[in-house]
Amino acid sequence: MKGTFITGVAVGFVLGSRAGRDTYDKMVAYAQQVWEHPKVQQATSTVQAKTADLSKQAAAKAPDYAKGAMSSVQSTVSTQVPKFVQNVRQTANDKMPAKWRSGTATATADPATDGSLGGQPDDVGPDGNLVYPADDGTAAAGSRGRVTPDTP
Repeated sequence: MKGTFITGVAVGFVLGSRAGRDTYDKMVAYAQQVWEHPKVQQATSTVQAKTADLSKQAAAKAPDYAKGAMSSVQSTVSTQVPKFVQNVRQTANDKMPAKWRSGTATATADPATDGSLGGQPDDVGPDGNLVYPADDGTAAAGSRGRVTPDTP
């Protein structure tokens, strides 16, 4: 932030000065002199070396951290998902009518075929389609006959 401010002041000074190019050349020469100073070059080299070293260390540690994170996620999932599923099953079981709850004799029966939903099981025709009470297999006057999902 400070460097940006100083750069802005320098640019403003150059653009606003009457001397113009001469002042700009002096500032560029001073900046090059500072950049080429041995202590600045030493600090730059130190920072580059430290950055390279830290990058190598981070790259070496990354697989270990990834493995640790993966095992942590696996253990959390393997313990939490079964609890969640059990909780969902229990909640669903509590909200179902008693005759459909798991653990009862009728829980495995199909309510559509055992007669528990309308008093009678569904009537299925030889072709596998449902036969409704009004549909005795004959076409009513003015109708196209029996409409199945296969015939539009």
